[in-house]
Amino acid sequence: MIEHIILSDLLQCQRLFHGRGHAYDNLAHVNVDWLAPVVLITLYQEVEQLWLQTQAQWLYDNIGDCKSVQVQYRCRAKAPTEILFGDNIEQTIVTELGLKYQLEFGKAQNTGLFLDMRNGRQWVLEHSQNKTVLNLFAYTCGFSVAAVAGGANKTVNFDMSKASLAKGRVNHRLNNHDLKKVVFEGVDIFKSNGRIKKHGLYDVIICDPPSFQKGSVNIQRDYSKLIRRIPQWANDNAVIMLCLNSPDLDREFLLNNVAEHCPECIYQGDIAPPAVYKEAHQGKGLKVLLFKYLP
Repeated sequence: MIEHIILSDLLQCQRLFHGRGHAYDNLAHVNVDWLAPVVLITLYQEVEQLWLQTQAQWLYDNIGDCKSVQVQYRCRAKAPTEILFGDNIEQTIVTELGLKYQLEFGKAQNTGLFLDMRNGRQWVLEHSQNKTVLNLFAYTCGFSVAAVAGGANKTVNFDMSKASLAKGRVNHRLNNHDLKKVVFEGVDIFKSNGRIKKHGLYDVIICDPPSFQKGSVNIQRDYSKLIRRIPQWANDNAVIMLCLNSPDLDREFLLNNVAEHCPECIYQGDIAPPAVYKEAHQGKGLKVLLFKYLP
């Protein structure tokens, strides 16, 4: 694994190695992230401890600002995290595109920021000036932070998890944002169309749903429900960012759903993830498509 890692620009949080794309032989079970000052190794199957210790030692020795190497076992119940080298760091503040985010280790499956969406956040940062932004499935409000930093007049964040939205509020405060511009709605998006419309209409709509959450989201079944509501939410010429994380659904799934359920949305292009996210099979990784609403 370590022979594939290129260390550069370590002032920003980033993925250092993406094995999950199946682009590297016998390493599809490993990811490595730099979340300063922590290196986080994520394992999706068990490995030999000697191999793991060798990788961790190299990372600890070769990343100058590294104070902790941790491993998260996604292959084990409740995805426990262990310290391999250095300090027991449970929380850190990272920087991406000049913005700050608070992350946590060992408390949940995800740390608080999806690194593959960095280019999406950059797009939002560059296209939010004087806009009203709707952020669906907001999680810890990374898109909202980027939007306000980019000059948005207002961002509206919807997510079922009030705990995640509370972390989003922390992220905005870390960046000294005016919270009068930011709305947090901890509700079920599929049951809250009236509340979504209450804060609109919107110039930018971002939809980044989970692929599956038991009892709440099955995106193969449910994405069409969101797409058909776009005319109720969007200003004329609004830009719609539709994201898809499922490896089992390709970008044609989104294009076909938009064509059927909101043909007024005209495809504008894709936003690719960072180059480190190499995929052996096209269409398996993150898909981010842009549309313009032209009624």
